[in-house]
Amino acid sequence: MRSITVSRLATALTGAVREPLLWSGLSEIVSGMAEAPEDDLPRAMVAAEMEPDSRQNAIAFAEALLAQAEARSGFLPVLRVWLLQYERFVSGMGGGSASESSNAVESTQLSGTVIQAREIHGNVQVQTEPPPRPPVPHQLLPVPADFVDRQDDLTALERIRTEHRGDSALIVAVTGPAGVGKTVLVSRWLKLLTPAFPDGQLYADMTGYSLSGAQRPSDVLDRLLRALGCRQVPAELAEKAALWRSLTAGRQVALMVDNALSAAQVRPLLPGGGSSLVAVVSRRRLMGLGIDGAAFHTLDVLGAEESVELLSRRIGNQRARDEPSSVRQVAVLCAGLPLAVCVAAARMAARPQQSVAAVVGAMTEKTRPLEAFRLDGDRVVEAALDESYRALEPEVARVYRQLGVLPVDVFCLHASAAACATDVSSMGDLVEELIEASLLEELGPHPATGQPRYRLHDLIRLHAAHRAAQEEPDTASVDTERRFVDWYLATATAARTLLSPSHRRLRRDYAFPPPATSDFREAETAWDWMHSEGPHLMQLVRLAAERGWDAVCWQLVDSMQPWFLRARPYDLWVESHQLGLAAARRAGHSEGVSRMLTTGGSGMYNAGRLDDALDWFTQALRDARERGDRRAEAQALHGLGQTHRLADRLQQAAALFTEALDIRSDIGYRRGAALSRLCLGDVALAADRPDEARLCLARARAELLAVQDRYDAARALAFLGRAHAHPSLRGYAEAVRLLSTALGEFRSAGSVHWQARVLEMLGETAQEQGALETARRRFADSLALYEPVSPVDARRLKEHLHKIGWGSPRE
Repeated sequence: MRSITVSRLATALTGAVREPLLWSGLSEIVSGMAEAPEDDLPRAMVAAEMEPDSRQNAIAFAEALLAQAEARSGFLPVLRVWLLQYERFVSGMGGGSASESSNAVESTQLSGTVIQAREIHGNVQVQTEPPPRPPVPHQLLPVPADFVDRQDDLTALERIRTEHRGDSALIVAVTGPAGVGKTVLVSRWLKLLTPAFPDGQLYADMTGYSLSGAQRPSDVLDRLLRALGCRQVPAELAEKAALWRSLTAGRQVALMVDNALSAAQVRPLLPGGGSSLVAVVSRRRLMGLGIDGAAFHTLDVLGAEESVELLSRRIGNQRARDEPSSVRQVAVLCAGLPLAVCVAAARMAARPQQSVAAVVGAMTEKTRPLEAFRLDGDRVVEAALDESYRALEPEVARVYRQLGVLPVDVFCLHASAAACATDVSSMGDLVEELIEASLLEELGPHPATGQPRYRLHDLIRLHAAHRAAQEEPDTASVDTERRFVDWYLATATAARTLLSPSHRRLRRDYAFPPPATSDFREAETAWDWMHSEGPHLMQLVRLAAERGWDAVCWQLVDSMQPWFLRARPYDLWVESHQLGLAAARRAGHSEGVSRMLTTGGSGMYNAGRLDDALDWFTQALRDARERGDRRAEAQALHGLGQTHRLADRLQQAAALFTEALDIRSDIGYRRGAALSRLCLGDVALAADRPDEARLCLARARAELLAVQDRYDAARALAFLGRAHAHPSLRGYAEAVRLLSTALGEFRSAGSVHWQARVLEMLGETAQEQGALETARRRFADSLALYEPVSPVDARRLKEHLHKIGWGSPRE
């Protein structure tokens, strides 16, 4: 009889590792011989199984088996029997297969097919039994008991299934970022459908983001075919795929393909017939599967309540009820990512005596926020995102890093292209790649410009910023921020130019002149953009102050003036000008200092800080006179007049407005002269001189329309309406007409504050007429608009209503 050599046995082991029945028989033999799982023999077998193509591991396993044969009597015959079985299976001797030649070895007894391997007298007779029918596969991963019911997603998936028509299998691609819970959701859905697929539910992990690399479709098909009972699998991928389609053509099976990297990786696994379902799970959108008729569902992060519910289930409802605010803080830190929630919950569950507040403190004190999501030393969340990042092409990875350092969380295509020093067309392709990889979320068009807008999930943004810190040069991230800020400065300046065409334009200093900005073709679009981007602009003002970009800091504030005037965010108005004034002074920009003092003073008096306003305008007046800038001097005088007017010092206000009017008329500043005349009309109206007020206001209205300042022209019209309602004139019908026209103009301009102001004027006019119900409605409408934008005015109106017996200031 041929001797058993290492080479012969290693060759058999290399082939047998791909034949489950043969390998299972050998595993039973090894288990019976080894004294402990950590012995050399089991370890060698596991190594050979984990790397079936490794000749080195097969040789090591063969050497370990022969060593046992030398050390233990009785083992060599058993090994010889197994080797003979394998070689008969390969050569096809006896017309059998691996299953027909299988043995079970138990001590010195053999069961199943028995071959006498020592002395043979006479004929050899082989008794075989028909191979057992393989069990119906139920391979889906278990669903955690604390699964948070994503009912909307389950309903959407079930709708896709019930609406499916056609002769081919249903393909559903469920996509989303790493850690969002795609695998758990699909497992839950398919388990609910178990009765609909009586021929089995199979699972294939394509390991698309594993460090060891993605699975080959050929290898996956090997396992799928064997799970359905196929004992001899073809060698070629095309033959395997054809056999797979044949086996599944008449069956009802559900296949979950997890961690898929591409449509090409999935396509060979598609079953035959129309009664099966394939659920593909991927971090990529896999739009290529659309060719195969796939339906798509994107899984989003959990909402705040769902995150709290998942945390509560993991750490115990009682513990969560004891510290509800801390539990919510943890949910916020996890940003709705289920993987992060589970990591945080595991940390808390491992420390049952520690308060949730202490865990929050530990999570927030980390220098890198992603460090808070470590578990037993493993960077769980960061590692998951690293897997997605490694799959990106170099240029896409560069853009991902740069988007991570942007100072705002939502950005448009043009701004991101400027930040990444890329043309808009190329940027569109790059962001599509990031969307495909579920690392970037598309939010739809900008409400003003129609440009695409994007967002990085909070934890993904942190990951991108960390990768930038690790891989970009020290100055690269700062340059990215500056290009982004310069784009916003240029765009906001373009919007201001359109919204305030008669305003004097001041200098702009760009480190990276942007190649393109938003194209505003009309003032309404410019206002819509500025109104929606106001909070982002404020973030950039703070960033510029922090970075020491002094020129850009005050110039951004200057460009935002239409937003301050119309939206009236008083706290931001004051804060931005304090930052802008300090920056302009550091930069030595005298015009910038003057502009910050005057427009900032307006914010002060509108916020009710009259003493601060007087101080700022006095500084502006002194500065303008020292520089001989008469236009700036008039602006400061006008601001002082407004401050005194709001303090009801009418005589002083009139004198200051008159002085400002004289200078503005003398230097030919038409719009400025019209504004001073408007304010003189307001003072005359307050001083019970309605005829003088009407003359001033009518002329101011006409002059402001002539210079295309429709916003201030509407202000003049509102005051003119109130002048007609003066008790000495009683022109109530004309007053209502003029005020209603002004209200419409402010609605078009988007000024909520002045809409509230005009509604208050209409309420006063109705009250003076005796139309009390109309007055009550007007005041109520005014108060509803005041409250979110101007608490000072809301409080003033409430106190007025309380005085006349129409409500309490606390209501």
